[in-house]
Amino acid sequence: MPTFTSNNVEIPFDGAHFVPMVDSTDLLDDGDALRSRYQADGYLFIRGLLDPERIRDLRVAYFGAFDAAYFHGGAPVEAGIFSGTRPDALPAHGTQGHPAHTFVRSRSFAALATDPALATLASTILGGPSTVLPRQIVRHFDRASGRASRAHRDAAYLDRGSDRLLTMWIPLTDVPLATGGLVYLERSADLGAGALDALREVTDRPGDARPLSHDLRWVSEQLGRRWLWTDYRAGDVTVHSPWLVHASLDNTTDAMRLSVDLRFLVDGCRADPRWTQPWSGDDGY
Repeated sequence: MPTFTSNNVEIPFDGAHFVPMVDSTDLLDDGDALRSRYQADGYLFIRGLLDPERIRDLRVAYFGAFDAAYFHGGAPVEAGIFSGTRPDALPAHGTQGHPAHTFVRSRSFAALATDPALATLASTILGGPSTVLPRQIVRHFDRASGRASRAHRDAAYLDRGSDRLLTMWIPLTDVPLATGGLVYLERSADLGAGALDALREVTDRPGDARPLSHDLRWVSEQLGRRWLWTDYRAGDVTVHSPWLVHASLDNTTDAMRLSVDLRFLVDGCRADPRWTQPWSGDDGY
């Protein structure tokens, strides 16, 4: 039985802990069906919503800003194949001077964040016109990163404004499970605070109440729910509720994981003020 890890904690890849995500691509032209599935499941997985060639161009722009020694010499830079050597003296991820900080302020990234296909999808699901929030995050993991997203709800990080919003997670590289794909806890959007509080008994961040636990096996077995997974391809889009518990696995491959987090809010609703400025890796949110 294969075993994966998240934050270096093992979780077996079996039917007791994992189940495939439902593909909702066939519902794109049926707004009522999309909303119904989103309300029932807390997420939607859409294959190939964005042009893979356009996503490739974004990878070229991002990876091309790093020292070439970061990438395996036998593959094109845009493939994002880790050489095993991380750049020296690189600022912390997303802080000023790091390529991610520059990337989210570029015209090409702005064109992605304001893509009409994304805005239309968000507005359809939320039931009214919606706009992407300015704080837009780029995540980048190589196999030396040594960390992954802990089990959490986005609502814990966006709790100073309206909850009439959603998250879009967009892989800019192919992200099979072993490359650290995002996973969702089935039927978790409706879980009460009591059930979630119990998960914090096992945490590597005891001073931070926002994440639930770094141990995905513990979360799954405590709640009797499985992690939803898929092998993502560049151009896919996943939409999830701010109340759905999710996390990611460790990247154990030579391929780097590059992805974008966008939040869309219904027009006229109050935005969390922390999300009204461009993201920086050291902004504390």
